[in-house]
Amino acid sequence: MKMLINVAETVVADALRGMAVAHPELVVDVEQRVIVRRDAPVAGKVALVSGGGSGHEPLHGGFVGPGMLDGACPGEVFTSPVPEQMVRAAAAVDSGHGVLFVVKNYTGDLLNFQMAAELAEDEGVQVASVLVDDDVAVTDSTFTAGRRGTGATLFVEKIAGAAAEDGMPLERVEAVARRVVESSRSFGVALSACTTPAKGSPTFDLPPGELELGVGIHGEPGRERRPMMTSGEIADYALDVILEDLQPRLPVLVLVNGMGGTPLLELYGFSAEVRRVLDEREVPVARTLVGNYVTSLDMAGCSVTLCQVDGELLRWWDAPVATAGLRWGR
Repeated sequence: MKMLINVAETVVADALRGMAVAHPELVVDVEQRVIVRRDAPVAGKVALVSGGGSGHEPLHGGFVGPGMLDGACPGEVFTSPVPEQMVRAAAAVDSGHGVLFVVKNYTGDLLNFQMAAELAEDEGVQVASVLVDDDVAVTDSTFTAGRRGTGATLFVEKIAGAAAEDGMPLERVEAVARRVVESSRSFGVALSACTTPAKGSPTFDLPPGELELGVGIHGEPGRERRPMMTSGEIADYALDVILEDLQPRLPVLVLVNGMGGTPLLELYGFSAEVRRVLDEREVPVARTLVGNYVTSLDMAGCSVTLCQVDGELLRWWDAPVATAGLRWGR
C-alpha cells in the first residue's frame, strides 16, 4: 500500500509539524502532543478540550479555534491520548471559569479523560465532562462498552463551543453539550477497509463487491455485510435505523460525513438521497453539512448524523466559527 509518509513511527509528529506551519493561529506542541488556540486562555470564557486517536482528521485538532474547541490532544493513530496531555491542555486553556472535556465513548478515551479530570482538579482546574455515544449501529464493540462516539462529536464541539463563546457558565455549557448528545444519532457504512501506517495494509477484510453496514470509525464491525447497494438504498437503510431510535420531533441538523476515501462528488449525491428520505418521512431539515469531518484514514464510505435542534441550539450552530476544519460567519 502506497502512503505519503516518511516512516510509520513519526506520522503523528510529522502531521503536527505540518499543522503548525499551515495554521499559525494555533500553538502546536509537537513533543507534548497538545494543540491550543493561540489566544488561550480566553478571559471570562469556559474552555473546551477534546482529543482522541489520530487518523480521524480534522477531528479534533482541526476544530480548535474561536467558536469551537480551545484545545485538543492527539494520540497515536487510533490510540487514546494519555492523561498528561489532557491535563496540560486543560491548564493551558483554563481562564479560571472551568474546562469541559468532550469525550467520545471509547474505553481508552473514557478512562484517560476520567483520570485527567481528577488530576486537573487536584491542580485547581474545575472540570466537567460529556460523553458522546451517538452511533446506533451496534451496542458494545471492539473499542467500547455501549454506543460508540462518532459524528455527533462535531455537533457537540460546535454548539457547546458557541455557548462557551457566549459567556455561558460551565454548568450551562455542560448541559448544552448533553442536550446535543441526547438529540443526536449516527450510522456509518464502509465501502473499503482503512490502512494504518503501522500495518501498511487493510485493517480488516472486506471483499470486493461488499459493504459493511454500521462500521465504526476504527474499522470495528457493524451490523452486517451485504452485496454493494446503491446510494439510495444505503440512505434508506441508515435512516431507517437512525429515525427508529431518534424519532425527532424538531427540525434536524444533517451531517453527511466522508470516512476519508470517498470523493465529494459521491458524498453530495448521497446527501441528496438522505434529503429524499427525510422529506418522505416528513422530517424538517434545518441545516446540512457535507464533507470529511470525522474520518477513518483512507476508508471509503460515509456516515450520517442527525441532531434535532430547537431555536437555541440552531442559533449556536449558526454562530461564527474559525477553525482549520470548520469556518463560517467571521
